[in-house]
Amino acid sequence: MLVDSHCHLNFPELAARLEDALALMRENGVTHALCVSVTLEEFPQVRALAERYPHIYGSVGVHPDYPDVPVVTEAELVALADHPKIVAIGETGLDYYRIKGDCEWQRERFRTHIRAARRCRKPLIIHMREAAPDTLRIMAEERAGEAGGVMHCFTGSWEEARAAIELGFHISFSGIVTFKNAQVLREVARQVPLDRLLIETDSPYLAPVPFRGKSNEPGLVKYVAEEIARQRNVPLEQIASVTSGNFFRLFDIREAGLHG
Repeated sequence: MLVDSHCHLNFPELAARLEDALALMRENGVTHALCVSVTLEEFPQVRALAERYPHIYGSVGVHPDYPDVPVVTEAELVALADHPKIVAIGETGLDYYRIKGDCEWQRERFRTHIRAARRCRKPLIIHMREAAPDTLRIMAEERAGEAGGVMHCFTGSWEEARAAIELGFHISFSGIVTFKNAQVLREVARQVPLDRLLIETDSPYLAPVPFRGKSNEPGLVKYVAEEIARQRNVPLEQIASVTSGNFFRLFDIREAGLHG
């Protein structure tokens, strides 16, 4: 059993061929997936997928790469998260790679998401790109560990991973860990404690080797698990079991919901 802890099934590349994507999940033993929100405008699509399919769950949040969307409030996030299939707040965080200049608005939005997560007691999905010092500082200042969560699509150093783990967070690896130039990331994947390890696709992006350059989908998360198993010199079944169990515990998912 495998779980994709972060995907975007509502994005056009996957929505147009959703049944095929769900079929590949079944074929590859991927039993559950978390469809992650990036704007409140698109959130109804995420919620609808979660409501339609027992094995699909959703989150609510506004990605840091969207400067022109309306300001989101703590109350809005808490209200929208009040749904049995909406299991997390995010995707939130900081991105200094795509967004340049004064990013105080990003930092304030991030704080809003953390406060909402603490208030509704649901974990955070955190995006961190070229912004580790500010991300970790704000997480500590806002007591993000009270909500817990995951550093999604992690690409940082072991020191950054360890700091997030000490704040109470999980570390999730995507298809990037299979890329030829990702030696440093593979070393991090070898060191993350098993009880803090998650896997994801971030589909439709970042397809793992041997599909790099093609559209990604949740069924391909098994290639991420296989690479981590190779790096840690353990059976694939162990990584599958550990990451699935971590997913269910972190997002407080108890129902079976297998394959809809």
